[in-house]
Amino acid sequence: MATIIAFCNQKGGVGKTTTTINTGAYLASMGQKVLVIDLDSQANATSGLGISQENVTISLYHVLSDGTHPKDAIIPTSIENYHVLPASVDLAGAAIELISAPSREFKLFEVVQKIAPDYDFILIDCPPSLGILTINGLVAAQKLVIPVQCEYYALEGLSQLLKTIALVKEHISPEVSVMGAVLTMYDRRNKLAHEVEKEMRANFPAHVFQSVIPRSVSLAEAPSYGKTIMEYKWLSYGAMAYKSLAKEILDLQTKTS
Repeated sequence: MATIIAFCNQKGGVGKTTTTINTGAYLASMGQKVLVIDLDSQANATSGLGISQENVTISLYHVLSDGTHPKDAIIPTSIENYHVLPASVDLAGAAIELISAPSREFKLFEVVQKIAPDYDFILIDCPPSLGILTINGLVAAQKLVIPVQCEYYALEGLSQLLKTIALVKEHISPEVSVMGAVLTMYDRRNKLAHEVEKEMRANFPAHVFQSVIPRSVSLAEAPSYGKTIMEYKWLSYGAMAYKSLAKEILDLQTKTS
């Protein structure tokens, strides 16, 4: 059965999608069979993995709303053993439809259970909000990875996210736990970045990954070409950082399994 990890942070612009798709790419390069579930109606993870919206005829929306089997929607990426369950703009409609649905928090969980035996890792790219789709992502996951931008305001919303996770754990999904936080957009020349890192490592109530993701032009450019950083500039600092993060995640999972 797959290890299911949700990448979540209700604040936008923290590198969540970038972290999801690049971590997945390196896990696949390490021999793991990986699926990314794009849970965001902006579909950035889908396009970042080279899948054009014009080529998506069946998306996660149909899986959640119509009962379409997820295997019918999954698309292989250009990387061996690396697949995506794509999003589309219709997914915004699913968020509204789920509000009145019975057992609405478990819809994605039910989907994931149908395909979990086929993968080593399932990575869920959650929307930048604490709405019903994100709650579905938290409930479907076993582990949570929280990307945190190395800026002051990024820390402010973290306590609210941790409260939401605690509520999900207490009332809906007691098995879910925070695997760790990963520091993103790190500029070593910036004093504030060092202070944020120090604050996180001293006070975050769970693991903080040793791998730190730098602020990088290459990381920003890669999605516009529909490529992961591994394919775009595999010798860049950003590529090395995500390779290191994927190895940390794999090592952590090996120790706990």
